[in-house]
Amino acid sequence: TNLLSAIPYMGNQIVMWLWGGHALGNPTLSRFFSLHYLLPFILTILTMFHIMMLHNKGSNNPMALNSNIDKVPFHPYYTSKDMLGYSMLMIPFMMVILMSPQMLGDPENFNPANPLITPIHIQPEWYFLFAYAILRSIPNKLGGVIALAMSLLIFMSMPFSYKSKLTSLQFYPPNKIMYWMFIT
Repeated sequence: TNLLSAIPYMGNQIVMWLWGGHALGNPTLSRFFSLHYLLPFILTILTMFHIMMLHNKGSNNPMALNSNIDKVPFHPYYTSKDMLGYSMLMIPFMMVILMSPQMLGDPENFNPANPLITPIHIQPEWYFLFAYAILRSIPNKLGGVIALAMSLLIFMSMPFSYKSKLTSLQFYPPNKIMYWMFIT
């Protein structure tokens, strides 16, 4: 939430509104717990919407040509395939959760908390390391927040920057080379 305080003129007011006061407290915890609770349901609804749209429109083929002739019905074929994949994913997942839930946990989580000492080995999880590196490398707080936002906006803008009618890599040899270099 402190990243929002880097916004000029109104950043501190936004942080106070988000916190629900001058410091972290019960309103903050209630808001973020509500968000943490509702977000999986929202993602489930979006996933169902995606599957519905995939069912209605169909997926694209590698040649990017119209292939309505070769379509098979979604329900008995792909529904059973999706349910098999879902069960193959969920069985080991549930075995780990129900039989040994601490197997993949960090050993540091078992140390008793000490509010007087900040551990020196604090680092974010692997999926936030890029953001941590960006924020640490730029000394200005507003510049770091802008660089972090731009790093995310670059990835979000990529689907809109590709304007070709042919979507297959078969027609673009340099892209094929770059793809296989990325894979290897």
